[in-house]
Amino acid sequence: MSDLTTAGRRGRLAATAVAGVLLLAGTLFGQDDHFPFGPFRMYSTAPGPDDDAPDTRVEGVDATGRTIVLTETNSGIRRAEIEGQQRAYVADPARLRQVAAAYAEHNPGAPALTEVRIVIRWQGVEDSRPTGTSRDEVVVRWAPS
Repeated sequence: MSDLTTAGRRGRLAATAVAGVLLLAGTLFGQDDHFPFGPFRMYSTAPGPDDDAPDTRVEGVDATGRTIVLTETNSGIRRAEIEGQQRAYVADPARLRQVAAAYAEHNPGAPALTEVRIVIRWQGVEDSRPTGTSRDEVVVRWAPS
C-alpha cells in the first residue's frame, strides 16, 4: 500500500469540505429535490397524534359509470408520481387527460374514461391510533369536454 501524495490529500480534504458544505446548506435550506444533500422530509416529519392520515388515490369513471382505481398496473403511472405533482394537477386539471390516455393505452378494449380524479381518503387518527373512520376529499377532477 502506498501513501497518499500531498495533492491526493488536498483533493480528499477539498472533496470532504465541499460535501460537508453541501450537506449543511441542504439541511438548512434544502428541499426533497436536493436529496441526498437536502432533507428527505418524507422520513423526517410526522403528523400530530390527532391529525388524520392521508391516503391518496387516482380514480377514473368509465363510459359505463363504473369507478376504477387507477394503479401502476392498469395505467403505468405510479401513485408517487401523482402525489409528487399533485399541486400541478390541481392548478391545471387538464393534465389528468394524460392519465386517461395512459389508462386507454394499457387497456385497449376497456370503455373510455369519462372522468379522472385525485381523491384523498383521510383516515381518522386519535392519540396516534386509527379510529376506523375516514372521509374522502376530491382534490381535483377532469372530464373531457
